[in-house]
Amino acid sequence: MPEPRYDVIAIGNAIVDVMAPATDELIEELQLNRGGMTLVDADRARELYEAMGPAREISGGSAANTLAGLSALGAQCAFIGQVADDQLGEVFAHDIRAVGIDFDVAPRPTNHTDADPPTARCLIFVTPDAQRTMNTFLGASQFLPASALDDEAVAAARVLYLEGYLWDPEEPRAAMRRAIETAKDAGREVAFTLSEVFVIDRHGDDFRALIEDGLIDILFANHLELFALTGTDNIEAGIAALKDKVPTLVVTRSADGAIATRNGERAEVPAEPIEHVVDTTGAGDLFAAGFLFGHVRGEPLERCLRRGAIAACEIISHYGARTEVDLKALMDAKLG
Repeated sequence: MPEPRYDVIAIGNAIVDVMAPATDELIEELQLNRGGMTLVDADRARELYEAMGPAREISGGSAANTLAGLSALGAQCAFIGQVADDQLGEVFAHDIRAVGIDFDVAPRPTNHTDADPPTARCLIFVTPDAQRTMNTFLGASQFLPASALDDEAVAAARVLYLEGYLWDPEEPRAAMRRAIETAKDAGREVAFTLSEVFVIDRHGDDFRALIEDGLIDILFANHLELFALTGTDNIEAGIAALKDKVPTLVVTRSADGAIATRNGERAEVPAEPIEHVVDTTGAGDLFAAGFLFGHVRGEPLERCLRRGAIAACEIISHYGARTEVDLKALMDAKLG
């Protein structure tokens, strides 16, 4: 097998995050799903944007956030996702390329109709307890066609990383299925993040089938996603249900740390201590970045988890899901 060109290639939503502080009263007034992620249409997106206070625009998207963390650590990465030919599309493309990630998917034309929508955006309301309430208009991102895939690039990546959020629309789901086949034919690993409970509610049978068919090598889930996927409300029972079906299983538990199993081995780490949580947006994405960085370098399981915990801790110390410090230097200092 040839040496990989990339450490990780990811397929995910190409989204620009629009973030603003919010009161609990505003969350209730707007009837938002507090602490969760809700898909919204264009009209609802406009309504919520008008209700927001002063906002910051930061390129986001779960898989793209993970790649940004990986790139900050020194990994070679590429991203496959769909933007529109508009201002936010230019913002997203610039931001992801500026951190050293290859991104070559051509933008779609847009006339702001249902058939040709603008670039996706996620309207994020952050309450004083640092909880983020996300409202996502998928826009152009849900029209990623299989023809946008660079099969050679997918086959040349050590790990193909897939974002569960993007399994919902039909076109990108077909693209991801093709990418899995391409990666497997090339002898590469496939990593999958479950993303959110509502995604499992809609597509859990698909995910369970992928696992049963041996197509997922690395599975990322938080404890609620684990419960939804396995039909249990017990961490240990959930892990037991999956650990022999997935070569590497990673379960995060917010402030309670994380657990991973890999080919019969098990490791557990606490969450990194932090004085003040500002915004939990991207915590899981950056945890995956830290873990995958250690994984592709063949590091011990516990060290991979530590890397994930350190990256997640950094991201929740400020607004936005992109790092604001030298993540590699921070990790080197903490790990020794």
